Amino acid sequence: MRRDSASSRRKGKTPQRRPPLFASGTPGSKPKSPRRSGISEHHPVSPKKRRFRPGTRALMEIRKYQKSTGFLLRKGPFSRLVREVCQSFSKDALRWQIYALMALQEAAEAFLVMLFSDANLCAIHAKRVTVFPRDIQLARRIRGVDNL
Repeated sequence: MRRDSASSRRKGKTPQRRPPLFASGTPGSKPKSPRRSGISEHHPVSPKKRRFRPGTRALMEIRKYQKSTGFLLRKGPFSRLVREVCQSFSKDALRWQIYALMALQEAAEAFLVMLFSDANLCAIHAKRVTVFPRDIQLARRIRGVDNL
């Protein structure tokens, strides 16, 4: 005869019943709901936060940002940086159109993404998965962007 396979494979403890909550602390009194009486002896146990294996979260973020079309850098800090750099070249306060700032930010982000992509290839060539500063320096040197 076959035994029930589900019950024979089950592991773990059987669930225990909780004792009823008593309002006055005496065993003969009527149990009350914890919400109504203000008694909260049992705190709800929050489930453990999911832990991903190393590198899984990074790959999820890569896929997320590859699907998106928005900017990766915030517009406000980038705008302040551009205005600060412009002040170093000119004494006058230059004004920028919003579309000019957006075009500049698009070009800067495209440049940085390609630079990190090349640096990643340099790291893979060195049989590593971590990008080091020397990988970025090598990518810039190969590109000929060493004077920036």
